[in-house]
Amino acid sequence: MIFGPIRLPKLRTVLALGAGTLLCLSAAAAAQAAPASKSAEARLHEAWRASISSAALPGKGCFTATYPSTAWTQVACTTAPDRPYAPAHGPVAGGGDDFAAGVSTPISSAVGSFPSITGLKSEKNIGVSDQYSLQLNTQYFTTSACSTSQYPPQCDGWQQFVYAQGGGKNGTSSAFMIYWAINYGPECPTGWNQYALNCWIASSAVAVPHQKLSALADLQLSGTDASGGNDTVQLTTSSKAYAESGSDSVLGLAGSWKATEYNVLGNGGGSQANFNTGTTITVNVALTDGSKTAPTCRSGAIFTYETNNLNLGSCSGKTGKTPSITFTESN
Repeated sequence: MIFGPIRLPKLRTVLALGAGTLLCLSAAAAAQAAPASKSAEARLHEAWRASISSAALPGKGCFTATYPSTAWTQVACTTAPDRPYAPAHGPVAGGGDDFAAGVSTPISSAVGSFPSITGLKSEKNIGVSDQYSLQLNTQYFTTSACSTSQYPPQCDGWQQFVYAQGGGKNGTSSAFMIYWAINYGPECPTGWNQYALNCWIASSAVAVPHQKLSALADLQLSGTDASGGNDTVQLTTSSKAYAESGSDSVLGLAGSWKATEYNVLGNGGGSQANFNTGTTITVNVALTDGSKTAPTCRSGAIFTYETNNLNLGSCSGKTGKTPSITFTESN
């Protein structure tokens, strides 16, 4: 058997050095040899996901990558769903609360994932099965986009990194970013959409094939920012990655991102993701903010209007190279 506990650390060392090519060779050799154990194969996929998540995109636009390669391929972008994933009017999770990972230094990237899901059999959104959104949301922050607001002192920026499962044109799925000017006023800038006194505009979207509900635990959604560069949303499955990148200058998130909310929620318009009774989901939000300090679990950190029917459990922070918070929710 080619894979074993001795080879995997070597692979991790290669990844730490950013040698994606060697990762491809190792995985390709494994595919040609005798079948590896499930644990070894799972570790290779996990290593690939970590590598592709940190692999820079060639530029603005939409891209995909397929295991075991860490090379991005540019693809045609599509259009994001024409509906708001609105700012909060009230509670997010069924228990009337939500958690966010809060830090004191600016966040440059965040990754949301579900380390464990048990009891999941079904999910419905407005009566439609297997339709939901994954949202990685920032806190409100000061932005130059508010300089032309009718109420500048009350206006804030807000940025969302979203994966919409279904609900697009002809039921399509996609990943994209949404930019908000909260409390901008009754007249939005040209090209922006009005939502009450808020204004929003979506980035281009990268098309994503419909994901089976049973594969929810394999999905990871990440967001990155770069001052003077591009912000990126990325959805990663067990063996495929999809990314869309656009200019950070829309809101100027870089340097202002201090808290991150992540969850599986309704698919826009303030809708709710309803899971079958007995569902328990563990949520992890990992951050890169230049420190190893554990983020705080900010309770009551409700940024989005979409909800789910799960009740929050406990939350804890963890130190490390990518500090994180982990919490549970169930019904």
